[in-house]
Amino acid sequence: MYLHPRKSDWPADRVAEARAVIADVAHHSDHLIRLACNVLATHGDTAAERKDARVLLIVIDARRPVRRAQREDNGRAAR
Repeated sequence: MYLHPRKSDWPADRVAEARAVIADVAHHSDHLIRLACNVLATHGDTAAERKDARVLLIVIDARRPVRRAQREDNGRAAR
């Protein structure tokens, strides 16, 4: 049995979706932004796009401890 290779649109579709998430970053969760950054860092068209995605990933990861501290502070204030 011989499988004919198909042209996959996966990379192009995922890159387009990742760009849409990054373009509207304020309305998406950090988890989804992280996924989009990983896709663009790996499959971005240009070196600049891949670098920008890696930088945004660092920013998203750096603010995670701040959000955890804010949740803890809000939990104490509610008691």
